[in-house]
Amino acid sequence: MANLVNLEAVTHGFGTRILLDDVSCGISAREVIGVVGRNGDGKTTLLRIMTGELEPDSGRAIRATNASIGVLRQQSENLPGETVRDRIVGGEPDHVWAADPGKRAVVEALLTDIGLERPLEKLSGGERRRVELVAVLLGHHDLIVLDEPTNHLDVEAIAFLAEYLRGRTQAGLAMLVVSHDRWFLDAVCTRIWEVHDGVVDAYDGGYAAYVLARVERQRVAAANEARRKNLARKELAWLRRGAPARTSKPKFRIDAANVLIADEPPPRDKLALEQFAVTRLGKDVFDLVNVDYAVQDRVLLDTLTWSIGPGDRIGLVGVNGAGKTTLLDLLADERTPDGGRIKRGKTLRLAYLSQAVAELDDEERVLESVKRLREETKLATGRDASASSLLEEFGFTGDKLVARIGDLSGGERRRLQFLRLLLMEPNVLLLDEPTNDLDIDTLTVIEDYLDTWPGTLIVVSHDRYFLERVTDVTHALLGDGSCVLLPGGVDEYLQRRRRAQAADAAAAPSSTPPASKSDAAAERQRKKDLARIESQLTKAEAEIEKLHHAMTDAASDYERLARLTTELQAVEARKDELEEAWLTAAE
Repeated sequence: MANLVNLEAVTHGFGTRILLDDVSCGISAREVIGVVGRNGDGKTTLLRIMTGELEPDSGRAIRATNASIGVLRQQSENLPGETVRDRIVGGEPDHVWAADPGKRAVVEALLTDIGLERPLEKLSGGERRRVELVAVLLGHHDLIVLDEPTNHLDVEAIAFLAEYLRGRTQAGLAMLVVSHDRWFLDAVCTRIWEVHDGVVDAYDGGYAAYVLARVERQRVAAANEARRKNLARKELAWLRRGAPARTSKPKFRIDAANVLIADEPPPRDKLALEQFAVTRLGKDVFDLVNVDYAVQDRVLLDTLTWSIGPGDRIGLVGVNGAGKTTLLDLLADERTPDGGRIKRGKTLRLAYLSQAVAELDDEERVLESVKRLREETKLATGRDASASSLLEEFGFTGDKLVARIGDLSGGERRRLQFLRLLLMEPNVLLLDEPTNDLDIDTLTVIEDYLDTWPGTLIVVSHDRYFLERVTDVTHALLGDGSCVLLPGGVDEYLQRRRRAQAADAAAAPSSTPPASKSDAAAERQRKKDLARIESQLTKAEAEIEKLHHAMTDAASDYERLARLTTELQAVEARKDELEEAWLTAAE
């Protein structure tokens, strides 16, 4: 299959730094490629060259004739007086664009709280971002390039986006995605490109397969990669111990993964951390008794009673506007409840990572900012760490150590903000969207620190992977003033939301006439078709599973492996056709 975009021997740099050095790669229809790498290593530069927005210093980018490319950029321009409707559907009235169920589903899921007649210049940054995402999704493109598409989306919207994109790629759409959201990358990607040191390394499969392949590469790398190897091994161990869906793509490599992590301990010893937390915090952390809080006419918390103890690691989820940040502000004593009371432990040393970075002094230098807090600190693990070594682990080396804080990127400021919190040696951490603007390597460093951090941790995040990785329990703010425990985690939250939406739809007065006998017969036939297709899908999945096991057994028999690979591709193609037929019947 011909590629939609090809790069041939592309080299590009800024100043004296080479970001891409003799890079050759391409993308074809149905491929979904996730682009990962540290901030500043060239991910956005690679995307800009592939879309024609930037000309490389040498080499060339070849794009297929008449191929349409849609791009979601970090920043976008708008025309004076342009409305949301103008941007996403070219000004079409509702009865035109809403006749397409695909378009209607996207608008309902991603723009529920944004009126289509609102001018773009009146929207907030997050609202503008969602409008631009919808505009790209509704365009008639062969390739879409998405730069951090999950920013400003909640967990529910991200799950919808992943499912929607999987359906679109089965119909032939190709995608390039830059994202720090590892759950999203694993849910939608068929390949991963890692941009580092001027090169682009390609890996088959989603994020889980990429982690496995990277560990294999690091296993034979030089000794100076030991730190990064240990982080990746720990992450891989967590991936394999988690839900089966996380590793469903690279099934034929599961045995290799098990060998690699055979001696890898769990990410954290929960009992030991809880015992240590009690000695640092005492028995009381937060006790909320009949707490009420409202904003204008919306009730965010309604007689909430909740006891949070030492060593609790809690993830908070909920739709945008449900009150997650408000709850953190109340716990941090930055807001006062309208009713009830919040009792705080006497030994609390609380650190709050808010979404703002205003507490940093733009004129101060990075190293000075950290040294001013403390030259030497003993981390919760008992390990002594100097300011300079911590800065290095968080990616501040060379010129970055003496750079003005005001000159740092958003991701670098976020990293510095988190590092300064660690130096304060808190025993309670409140994190509000801590993954914003951070690259994946930095996230693994933060997760490694949190694994052995013995305090009370409360995290608000739309990054499902990070949330499940560092917390032990999940609570949800449901928008009705309640905060409930979810034993099933994020999956249970999404199921609750789907049931609530279905109940709302059923309760709404219907404007359609009663179904006729012919309609009822058609519905029965549709259900039969769905059952038949589901049965065929089950058989296809069993056959794929059998072929994966056979491929593992035939790892050294290359001729048989080639035959099995051909059979696997045929079965997977049949499965794709069945899934597309299922989607059509369900719709």
